[in-house]
Amino acid sequence: MAQLFGLARIGRDVEIRYTQDGTPVAGVALAFNYGKKGSDGNKPTQWVEASIWRQRAEALAPYLLKGTKVCVTVDDIHIETYQRQDGGSGVKLVGVISAIEFAGSPPQGQTQPQRQAAPPPQQRPAAPQAPAANLNDLDESDIPF
Repeated sequence: MAQLFGLARIGRDVEIRYTQDGTPVAGVALAFNYGKKGSDGNKPTQWVEASIWRQRAEALAPYLLKGTKVCVTVDDIHIETYQRQDGGSGVKLVGVISAIEFAGSPPQGQTQPQRQAAPPPQQRPAAPQAPAANLNDLDESDIPF
């Protein structure tokens, strides 16, 4: 089974649809940047059409807004052909999201939906952790390979 793991941005707000038996499915457009910057100053983008199923689709959809940075694992990745609007045929990468984590703050000008705060768990406080490195601050020359 083919699998894709990486850091991506959501390409459009997620829409939930329902199968004939009522199972929720969310369609997610993922934009993965790769390679070196071109003459226009941007890296090339690979688009992947992915889906999230069942309760996870309904729970995550309000938070998966256009521009949100996520770290995802996409399973069953494969190529599908489709009919373009101009009548020609095209190809696209398609898969099912098996794991997803938010990888940054919400996009500028957008706010995430408010959740009700749950009571804090009764635990001993953990030792303080060092702050995580910001991926935007990394330079390609810092990568050893």
